[in-house]
Amino acid sequence: MKEPIINPTLPLDEIIQGDCIAVLETLPEKSVDLIFADPPYNLQLQNELIRPNQTLVDGVDDDWDKFSDFQEYDEFTRAWLAACRRVLKDDGTIWVIGSYHNIFRVGTVMMDLGFWILNDIVWQKANPTPQFRGVRFTNAHETLLWAQKHRGAKYTFNYHSMKNLNEDKQMRSDWEIPICSGKERIKVNGVKAHSTQKPEALLYRVILASSNSGDVVLDPFFGSGTTGAVAKKLQRHYIGIEREPDYVQIARDRIAAIQLSPIEDNLLITDSKRHQPRVKFSSLIESGYLAIGQGLYSKNREYQAVVRADGMVVSDGFKGSIHKVMTHLMGHGASNGWDFWHYETPIGELISIDRLREQYRREHNLESSASS
Repeated sequence: MKEPIINPTLPLDEIIQGDCIAVLETLPEKSVDLIFADPPYNLQLQNELIRPNQTLVDGVDDDWDKFSDFQEYDEFTRAWLAACRRVLKDDGTIWVIGSYHNIFRVGTVMMDLGFWILNDIVWQKANPTPQFRGVRFTNAHETLLWAQKHRGAKYTFNYHSMKNLNEDKQMRSDWEIPICSGKERIKVNGVKAHSTQKPEALLYRVILASSNSGDVVLDPFFGSGTTGAVAKKLQRHYIGIEREPDYVQIARDRIAAIQLSPIEDNLLITDSKRHQPRVKFSSLIESGYLAIGQGLYSKNREYQAVVRADGMVVSDGFKGSIHKVMTHLMGHGASNGWDFWHYETPIGELISIDRLREQYRREHNLESSASS
């Protein structure tokens, strides 16, 4: 993996107190790898929220979440997103989280500014606050927009890290994660220190997915410091911007309390198959890992093919590569024959031919590429 290029003038691993737009203007252009933003949601609360037992719900009623109207909120959103776009590297990405109150307005501004949205992620809260009045559905999720600076630019996505986190299945765009509670919730004198503190599990997934060890992660609404805490644990640099002095001190104390032993890079990195040496399917036949005439099967044995001497496979008279035959059988364009086809062991177990490819690399001392 390439060493990250870091601007020496950046205030790395620091929390800067001040207005995010003003502070962002002082940072070098195209200097940060990843941005996570948890801006004010503009909840527009009209009345206090009361539980059935007549106790008050501790909702978000902070001054920083209040705007006079949508125009003021949209102007604020455009200003901070434009400032973020300036400091984001051309191959960097940005995550913005919000609720139904603001995320559609934020998404419109992002697209107007030229960001290209890669995914919208639904954070499904495993333990949401109930809808006490019974007049709407329980608001049980928030939305994260993940976008790149320029459409088509190369960007970091650690696909295999996410797949490993998800028990070797592709990570989906709906994430069930509990809200921040219990020991993780920071309190001061028994009261929540920050009304919208996000769970570390959410930031862990965001940062691990879209940055590399040593990268610079910027959070323009740093709050209680969840982004910085997770970045430190994953050996990324962070830059936090926070307007409220109480939050700045809470975040500094929180991050300073994290004591870590040195971590080897190989514990932080999941090698991508795209960076591994290419192995032709025919190499497995030439080297005796697969035999001419041997059967290959889909995982559920619904489809079958036979290995040919020329490195092709044939199924019901259709001949082609492992990818082409799979596409023909499945009837769609997305094809990865390495994941689709399996061979049968003497005891009847089906093993992915991708496992054979990995064995071939090991036994032939083929090393991963250093590119990222």
